[in-house]
Amino acid sequence: MNLRQLEILRAVIRHRTTVAAADELALSQPAVSNALKIMEAQAGFALFERVNNRLFPTAEAMALYKESEAIFALHAKLESRVRDLRENRSGHLAIVATPPLAYSIIPSALSGFLRRRPETRVFFDVRRYEGIIEGVLSHVAELGFALGLTHHPGIAHEVVHTGEMVCVLPPQHPLADRPVISAADLSGLPFIGLERGTRLGEAVRDSFARAGAPFQPTVEVRYCNTACVLAAAGVGAAVVDPFSPRQNGGSGLVVRPFTPTTHAVAYMLWSEAEPLSRLAKAFLNEVRKESALLEPTAPHQQHGAESD
Repeated sequence: MNLRQLEILRAVIRHRTTVAAADELALSQPAVSNALKIMEAQAGFALFERVNNRLFPTAEAMALYKESEAIFALHAKLESRVRDLRENRSGHLAIVATPPLAYSIIPSALSGFLRRRPETRVFFDVRRYEGIIEGVLSHVAELGFALGLTHHPGIAHEVVHTGEMVCVLPPQHPLADRPVISAADLSGLPFIGLERGTRLGEAVRDSFARAGAPFQPTVEVRYCNTACVLAAAGVGAAVVDPFSPRQNGGSGLVVRPFTPTTHAVAYMLWSEAEPLSRLAKAFLNEVRKESALLEPTAPHQQHGAESD
């Protein structure tokens, strides 16, 4: 007895007539009657007793009805799963990101993504740049997000956002009223530098070198968000990526354009070895939407913490 026959059997048991069962299943009444005859012939026993044009299931038919409950429950679950997969509403997605993107653009994109897909489960890890590349190549994560990118065999990429490094200062800083901060302006003042050997740290050092200004940090840190926390606490000024000051609304920070212009490009990465899942493609679309809301940092645009 196949699934379609069981479906007909169950409909007739529920409705007690072949006409009503046929209506439910969008079949003709003769088709339902013929199906019952075939089932009874295959089973070798009667499935219904006919009384006054109504069909009453036998004990054997009711036993089949009860035993088939689990089959149809599983079938309904599978159909629901197919719908979820088709509409990207369930599944598992693993992503990794460097701190500037992990604490700025990714959370808002993830919030909108999961709001429409409550059955989806996400693994999200924050790593250094090298960890992002390793995670994507080893398939620990399907998607990676990082600032800056050098060529890596097997890695596909797309630019998420192009911005420029900015200068962050505490509100009481002597340079806070200036519309633009240059590398030369920071000479001789307490300065929070990014660690030597890191991608952004080397980019900032190069900017100071291009300006002919000495690079003399009072404090050296690895991450831009650490520099922002220290700047807000009054330790000094810092030059950071345009994403990190957005954390917590840029609380306690004055943010100014920095010269010479130092580009900060955000990338999303994935492995070329496997096609992206539908969930990953859907999340990339969410990230694209969020990045479109970010204002590019113009070289002479004045903006403080209240504008972030």
